[in-house]
Amino acid sequence: MALKKASLACEICGLRNYSIKISSNPKLTRLEVNKFCKHCGKYTTHRETR
Repeated sequence: MALKKASLACEICGLRNYSIKISSNPKLTRLEVNKFCKHCGKYTTHRETR
């Protein structure tokens, strides 16, 4: 299976801080992970962007 690149963006400031590899199969929901945002200076929810 081929992998696609996707970015994780902070829900508060919208900055795309992290990149991940995901499978190319379409999903109904987007990945949500708590990560550290360098811009906000705290742990926030990051959502998958395409």
